[in-house]
Amino acid sequence: MTQEHRRGAGGWSAARKGVWSRLRFTSLRLRLVVVFGLVALTAAVSASGIAYWLNRESVLTRTQDAVLRDFEQEMRNRAGALPEHPTQDELQRTAGQMANSSQRFTVLLVADSPGGRTVYGSSGGLNGFSLQDVPVPLREAVTERQKVTSNNKYPHRLYWQRIVDGDTPYLVAGTRVIGGGPTGYMLKSLETEAKDLNSLAWSLGIASGLALIGSALLAHAAATTVLKPVQRLGTAARRLGEGKLDTRLRVSGTDELADLSRTFNKAAEALEKRVADMAGRDEASRRFVADMSHELRTPLTAITAVTEVLEEELESEGGGIDPMIEPAVRLVVSETRRLNDLVENLMEVTRFDAGTARLVLDDVDMSDQITACIDARAWLDAVDLDAERGIHARIDPRRLDVILANLIGNALKHGGSPVRVSVREDGSEGTGDGGAVVVEVRDHGPGIPEEVLPHVFDRFYKASASRPRSEGSGLGLSIALENAHIHGGEITAANSPEGGAVFTLRLPRDVSAQSPSEKSGDAEDEVVEGDAR
Repeated sequence: MTQEHRRGAGGWSAARKGVWSRLRFTSLRLRLVVVFGLVALTAAVSASGIAYWLNRESVLTRTQDAVLRDFEQEMRNRAGALPEHPTQDELQRTAGQMANSSQRFTVLLVADSPGGRTVYGSSGGLNGFSLQDVPVPLREAVTERQKVTSNNKYPHRLYWQRIVDGDTPYLVAGTRVIGGGPTGYMLKSLETEAKDLNSLAWSLGIASGLALIGSALLAHAAATTVLKPVQRLGTAARRLGEGKLDTRLRVSGTDELADLSRTFNKAAEALEKRVADMAGRDEASRRFVADMSHELRTPLTAITAVTEVLEEELESEGGGIDPMIEPAVRLVVSETRRLNDLVENLMEVTRFDAGTARLVLDDVDMSDQITACIDARAWLDAVDLDAERGIHARIDPRRLDVILANLIGNALKHGGSPVRVSVREDGSEGTGDGGAVVVEVRDHGPGIPEEVLPHVFDRFYKASASRPRSEGSGLGLSIALENAHIHGGEITAANSPEGGAVFTLRLPRDVSAQSPSEKSGDAEDEVVEGDAR
């Protein structure tokens, strides 16, 4: 896959993630749209259901009343004019006449002939409307004789029922002629009314859908109006968290969101002022330390020269130092040397803080460099070195010497013998193009207390437990860590399971091959190629 394709795939993935982040259910915008949509859908469905039910009952009742009224009138006028025992031809003719009424329903007449047998007359012919098409409960109700009372003046009444046959609704009704005569049944198709009601249902459904879409658009517009200031506030807060302290919000209106924007602007302005004040004080503090260190070097140079003379007198046989003041002289020599180291360390720390520390890179053999560091400080008898020749790295030899001197010296002073220094190569993923070099410094002392481990690289930190640092300045390990960072490396401290402390230095084999984003030192640090020796 080419780089362009990777960029295209990455852009598509980022766009898809951006869309999904805007549409995820935890989004307030989506929740507002969903709630508005549900409310609108519930209201639309409820209104449509009520409207459909009312219209359905109105249409069916109106049609039903008209048909039953017409059927009852036909039964009274035409069927009532038949003799008590009509012939089949008379029933057939009368059923046809009744079916030609304004409502156009099918009629079935049932009566006893003069010969005593049951005869039928149907307007639909032999294969038309028959008695089997009438529900049994309706037939029983029609033929049952009711008791005549003051409230019920006739023994027979009109009964009706709605049925469905082959997805087509029908109205079935039946009654008997008052005073004796044939029994009549009527069948009326309600298909036209059903189609009208289906059209009404579709219209109401479409109206509900349009109402849902309209509510969603309205909710989106409302959410955009309400949430856009909140989104701008979130973006401004992220920019403020990234260190862009000049971020401000444009304020318009007098609502609560405008008040929130004004409050944010005031907080950002106060934060910017506070950070500027702190930065100014920090810069003044660093300048003071740097100036103080430089000013101390001049008198320290003279004091160091005097203490060197005094030290030579102490070491010479038959020296002229009074034995009574010899301890005081030795104390002055020792403290002068310690003060000189402190000033040098403070100046080094000031360079790191000011971003003026530089790397002078050279190709070094790690084994030779460690041996030189140990030999220069007469530690050969106290240090066990496990380093094969041929492990090269392109680093700053002077800064590596500072790191090793601090780590090994710290192990000798506060740990327990023997001190073991081992070197290995690490070509694992994530260590850069040339891999990394790992240096481990392990002692056999009591180890570092767990509460001290997080602070061993803090400036001026001194533990009062089993590894006191009252003799030093408390800057050695901090300077070692800064020198590792400027190389793009790291130093970690831990306790070995077998006892003792282990300091692990990890440095890239080629510092100059790192990109600026990979380099963990200060952004203003300069890498200079050359020979430092």
